Amino acid sequence: MENYTIVLIIMALMIGVSGIADKIRLPAPVLLLLVGIGIGFLPAMPAIELNPEIVMLIFLPPLLYDAAFNISFRDFRTNLNTISTLAIGLVFITTGGIAVVARYLIPGMSWPLAFVLGAILSATDAVAAIGITKGLGLPHKTVTILEGESLVNDASALIAYRFAIAAVSGVAFVWWQASLQFLVVLGGGFLAGMIAGALLAQVLRFFRTNDMVVIGLTLLMPFVTYLVAEHFEVSGVIAVVILGLSMSRLSRHKFPEKIKNQSKNFWDIIIFLLNGLIFLLIGLQFPIVLKKMNSAEMWTYIGYAAIITVTALGIRMIRVYLQQFNLQRAFRGSRKISEDALFDSKTSFIITWSGMRGIVSLAIAIGLPVTLQGDKPFPMRNEIIFLSIVVVLFSLLGQGLSLPWVVRKLGKK
Repeated sequence: MENYTIVLIIMALMIGVSGIADKIRLPAPVLLLLVGIGIGFLPAMPAIELNPEIVMLIFLPPLLYDAAFNISFRDFRTNLNTISTLAIGLVFITTGGIAVVARYLIPGMSWPLAFVLGAILSATDAVAAIGITKGLGLPHKTVTILEGESLVNDASALIAYRFAIAAVSGVAFVWWQASLQFLVVLGGGFLAGMIAGALLAQVLRFFRTNDMVVIGLTLLMPFVTYLVAEHFEVSGVIAVVILGLSMSRLSRHKFPEKIKNQSKNFWDIIIFLLNGLIFLLIGLQFPIVLKKMNSAEMWTYIGYAAIITVTALGIRMIRVYLQQFNLQRAFRGSRKISEDALFDSKTSFIITWSGMRGIVSLAIAIGLPVTLQGDKPFPMRNEIIFLSIVVVLFSLLGQGLSLPWVVRKLGKK
């Protein structure tokens, strides 16, 4: 009964805070984070530790599916060069950049551990990007790039994380094997998503006259697709994204208007609840992790987290502006790049500033193994988790609070 009461209180808080955020024109995820941190320090509040597997299964599939469903496939394809550059290349560059800084900045941080930290913090988050940029009136192209990047880069970060954990465990790193595995994981996820989309399309055609069954199946399938893909050790993230894109295309051509409207209303409520809940829970994690840290080292590690946050943002800025330059040069030279794929310096800055860390970084960090082979404790586990959560908070609060001002200052076009 006590747990049931806590769940009801958290849900009520989330709904109330989201409503207040809309009234005072503050991004709801930011206010939810602050409230979560605040109530987490209350003596009467029991510790609510997130299970990373539950986070990845309950929150990620529906949020990714909804984002992929609502993104324009045509615009996604137009901006594919930029999206793939940020979602794959930038993830690995950021992993390496954070690893170098952590290795030489933090005492006791070995290269494998530094790469674990880099992989955890390498990807921007779809939930954060969509939640905070919604309602700011950003250009459609900017939103497409941000959402497209955030939909794909989780898979790259998870693969980098697997290799880093293997290195900590003493497994030798072989470049050609890593590259092959990366292609297999991405390709397998793509195939799983295509198969799931084709199967769901056939089933939906059979039940097309039953609105509730159609909507129920579209809710169930992202979870099933994610689980099946992960079972076969391919990317569940990519599989769900491909499923969402497939269903978006099917919906436009085949779904009756009545089902489209009912489905949209249903999914709007689901996403509102999941979005709000995950940001409140992220805030609740900070006091729990804080208690596990040595108080003498706490402020030092907060300083390390600030440097890592700036490093990640700096790397992103350089890569985004370089992409802008490369696209313009390619357009002038060969015209293989569509003019619609080009963007200006203001857009580059907004794309840079919108790249926040969030749910995936948090889940990966909390999911760090407690022990290695031979029951040896995982080195610096508490420190890595603490750094990851503080970087996520710095990213969401710092960039999230200032993003509306940045958009107004630079203009929306």
